Amino acid sequence: VYSEDNAIVRAMRNIPGVETANVSRLNLLKLAPGGNFGRFVIWTKGAFKKLSEMYGTLKSGAPLKKKYHLPRAQMENADLDRIINSTEVQSVLRPKLEAPKKFEMKRNALKNKAEMEKLNPGSTEERELRRKCREQGSAEQKAAAASKKTRVQASKEHNKKHKKGDDSFYKTLMKAFEAKAKAAEEKEAEGEDDE
Repeated sequence: VYSEDNAIVRAMRNIPGVETANVSRLNLLKLAPGGNFGRFVIWTKGAFKKLSEMYGTLKSGAPLKKKYHLPRAQMENADLDRIINSTEVQSVLRPKLEAPKKFEMKRNALKNKAEMEKLNPGSTEERELRRKCREQGSAEQKAAAASKKTRVQASKEHNKKHKKGDDSFYKTLMKAFEAKAKAAEEKEAEGEDDE
C-alpha cells in the first residue's frame, strides 16, 4: 500500500500474487479477499502518514474528512461475564424471580364425575335416579312410566280442544292457494270456450 507511486506499480506488476493499492483508494476485497483477514500487507511510510491525515487520531478529527471521528470502543473492558458477575453489579441487582406456579389442568365436567359434582352438587343422585328409571320392574321406572302416560294424555286432550284440523294455519294457507288455482283454471276454460 503506497501513498505516492514512485514506480512501485511498475516494479510489482510482474510478480505473481502481489497486488498494489493506493492508500486513498483502498479496496476491502484486496485487503481481505473472501472476508478472511490475514493477508500479508506491506505499507510504506508515506501511506501511514496519509492514513492519519485521512482518518485522524482519537484525539483530533480527520483533516481530509469533515465531521469524521475514529470510532471509539463503547466499553474499555469487553469481558462481560466478569462485569456481570462482579460484586458491585450483583449487589445492585434485584433477586432472581421464581418461576410461576403451575396451575392445575382444567377438567371437563361432562367427562369427569367428580368435577361435575363440584359444579352441580346432587348430580350423582340425579344420575343414580336416571339409572334406576331404566331398570325394568323398579319403583322409579313405574313412576316414570305413569308420569309419561299422564303427560301424553294431557297433550292429546289439549290438541283436541285447541287445535282443530282444518282451521290450522297451514291448511288455511293451502286453501287460499287452491282457490286461486281454481280461479285461474276457470279463466283458462272460459278463454278456450270463447275461441
